[in-house]
This record gives sequence, structure tokens and C-alpha cells, in this order.
Amino acid sequence: MLFNNPETFFVIAGPCVVESKELCFETAAHLKTITTELNIPFVFKASYKKANRSKLQAFSTIGEDKALQILADVKSHFNIPILTDVHETTDCEKVKDLADVLQIPAFLCRQTELLIAAGKTGKIVNIKKGQFLSAEMMQFAAEKVASTNNQKIWLTERGTQFGYQDLIVDFRNIQQMKKMGYPVVFDATHSVQQPNQQQGFSGGKPEFIDTLAKCAIVSGANGIFIETHPNPKTALSDGANMLDLKEVKTLFETLQQLHKIL
Repeated sequence: MLFNNPETFFVIAGPCVVESKELCFETAAHLKTITTELNIPFVFKASYKKANRSKLQAFSTIGEDKALQILADVKSHFNIPILTDVHETTDCEKVKDLADVLQIPAFLCRQTELLIAAGKTGKIVNIKKGQFLSAEMMQFAAEKVASTNNQKIWLTERGTQFGYQDLIVDFRNIQQMKKMGYPVVFDATHSVQQPNQQQGFSGGKPEFIDTLAKCAIVSGANGIFIETHPNPKTALSDGANMLDLKEVKTLFETLQQLHKIL
């Protein structure tokens, strides 16, 4: 599989959550044009629901069935693989015929039943490293998926909790997780997040996305995860740490050049 080739640099990119068909199509079209031009394997990312918001009033979904249909339309129209989050075992059954990659959110990376249910779908399972875990502990999360005879596993670094309201990236984690034999992805947008803000919504420092993404490639990451939006200020979820869509091409060009040099 192309995405599991350690010599391949790939990207996972898209909005945090499905907000509308128009947003997903605009974003997917822009990203596909860029990645096709640069010959970078591309997975479109959007959550069909967000089940781990701080506040009860925070946006979660436009409707699960509606959001899943939009992702199906994106997949068929642009002929691109789809990644979406799963939060419960029942989610795995719901998305398995649509999604090419099932993503385990960082907060849920120790949920045994969820990891096993995701593994049983036979799809790629991208496990985000919990902010509270060392890299070495991710071997146990991977083992749970592998116990289903599914070796299609990715591990994603997304920063480590630093106090109550910040994250810090230890780039040694990328090499530690690569030793486990799976492709390692770096989440360059959630790594600049500032969680647990008093207003109940995460903040962020997107000006560091470029720097951290380049450091991740130099550190040996196989893939880069980017949440992006045509207008991050109006995004319904995680806008404070998203990359503006118009800045994606320059970043991808730089990352590809770094990967080729290495």
C-alpha cells in the first residue's frame, strides 16, 4: 500500500468537521489540485461529528447521516480516500463502508473496545497519541488493533500536555514510534492548540504550524496532518489552530522538498 511505504511522504488534510457540502467540496478541490500537481498522496479529513467538545453548546455535527453523505460525495467526486473520527464502537460499523481510514482521537487512544472494533473493519486505523502518554506507551494501543489481524496502523504525534493550557512537541516521539514498525504522522495543527481556555473553546498559535511541520519531516515523519479552512475565523470547530487554505500549497512544497533531501 502506497501510504504504508516508508519512502512515501503523504498528507492528511481537510476541515476539522463537516460544516457543509460547499465547504468540503471547496477544500477538497483545492487540496486535490495541489497534491496532484506535487504528486503527493492525499487523504481528505473531516469529522462527521465531534463528540469530545468542552462545552455542551459547542458545535458537534450538522447531522450524522447528512455529514456522512457529504463525505461519500467528496470521495466519489474527487476519487480520494477519506479519513473520519470514530468515538464509539458503533461508529466503526457506521463508517466502515465509507471511510478508508478510521481515526482514534487522542483522548480515546486507550479505549480497548474502540481500538478492537476499528481494527476489525480491516481499514487503516490512525491512532492519535494521547497528550498524556509517552511515545513508548503507543505500542500497546497498536497491539490492540493488531490483535484483530489488522496491521494497517498509523500512529500520530499531536503534542504533549504542558501545564493546563498549552502543548509542547517532543520530536523524539516520532523516532520512538517509528521503531514500532508503523508509519508515523505528525499533526501540525492540533500541536499548536491551546486547550482548556476559560471560554470553553481551545485557542491556538497557528503561526507555528509551518515550523513544527518542517521539524517533523526532518525528524522522520511519514505523513503530515493538517486541518485547514478557507476562513479559519469562521470555522465551527478548532478554527484557532487551523491553517488558512491559501497557505497550504507553499507549506506542502516546502515539506516535499525537505523529504526529498532527506
